[in-house]
Amino acid sequence: MAENRSVKANLVSLQASAVAAAREAGALLRRHLHSVKRANEVTRHDIKLELDVRCQKLIERRLRRAFPAAAVVGEEGILGDPQAEHRWVVDPIDGTVNFSYQIPHACVSIALQRKGGGAATYEDGYETVAGVVYDPFCEETWTALQGKPAFLNGKRIHVGSRNKLAECVVSIGFTKSRESLEATLPYFSELARQVRKIRMMGSATLALVYVASGRFDAYIEREIRLWDIAAGGLILESAGGEFWRESTGAGYQFRMLASNGSLRRLLRIP
Repeated sequence: MAENRSVKANLVSLQASAVAAAREAGALLRRHLHSVKRANEVTRHDIKLELDVRCQKLIERRLRRAFPAAAVVGEEGILGDPQAEHRWVVDPIDGTVNFSYQIPHACVSIALQRKGGGAATYEDGYETVAGVVYDPFCEETWTALQGKPAFLNGKRIHVGSRNKLAECVVSIGFTKSRESLEATLPYFSELARQVRKIRMMGSATLALVYVASGRFDAYIEREIRLWDIAAGGLILESAGGEFWRESTGAGYQFRMLASNGSLRRLLRIP
């Protein structure tokens, strides 16, 4: 309990450390956008880069210096106690395929979570208390602290107010499993006839913060991982949006429908 009080008092400082870590990793991404990439793993719909690991290690070093007691959970594995009172949730490159193909639409995502109750609690008992998303190619940094407003480059942001699908831009993600693809494709076809535009830009985290910023009106994904949504979900809620998600039972995997709060009854998860 004493640790929780101490962390709460230092959230601004911890968030600043996360911003610094994200920008340091982002600078590495920016330098290597047009470089030849070395892949550690290549699957039908995904690529894991050696640079993913380098960025993860860089972020881990800075975060562990700032908060040694916290674990680090992410796409590259778990560092520290998996049951720690606090954990950092990190995606060092969200949008890896984009980045691999020299498409400058990717970001660094860092969230701080703690065990406890609250409206933002995940099924395993953690809630996000701080979120940072950094796009090094557009030089955009989104931040939020639980219970506080969301910001983009220091300016307060809020979700859009569109409530008619015909006027909306909706992002939808296609994940890697065949089952998910087959379930999502018919809904994609249905939704495309109802909205102004559908966008699939290749970064789940950026889709979330684009909803938070009023650029998109909603984002739908049938299979998404914790590190893709932990920071962006808090930022969206802090910007007045609705971040609905449900565990699929697989490790750190969720179904998700994020929106400006006006569209929930008009949308569904395929």
